[in-house]
Amino acid sequence: MKQFDWQRFGIRFLFALVLVMATFNPSGYSYFHWLTQSLPKLTPWLALAAITLTIGWAIYIRATFRSLGMIGLGLIGALFATIIWIFYDLGLLKPQNVSALVWIMEVLLALKLAIGMSWSHIRRRLSGQIDVDDVDN
Repeated sequence: MKQFDWQRFGIRFLFALVLVMATFNPSGYSYFHWLTQSLPKLTPWLALAAITLTIGWAIYIRATFRSLGMIGLGLIGALFATIIWIFYDLGLLKPQNVSALVWIMEVLLALKLAIGMSWSHIRRRLSGQIDVDDVDN
């Protein structure tokens, strides 16, 4: 088994960021915008993109939920909400700037998914404990 490092975490984060941004982002270039502009006509390309995104979300959400659990998800959510609150408190984020808030939340969501995908490796490095799923035959 290869050693887990920042580069491997970065790859997971990059894929999570692509997944989140491809699904929706405020720029107007996302699956959501493509779909809403194409309705009511559906094409096989829209269906293929929907299935691909759904597979990506299923993989990330399942791994994140299994490794972090409800308490871990809640704690990371509270941590990220507090970070956003600090941005508001410091004046770095204005309540009127909804687009900036959406971008920040999307990056934090991708980070949450990447942490979930990586948590078993991180925990093993910190504690020395392994998950049953991680044991090689």
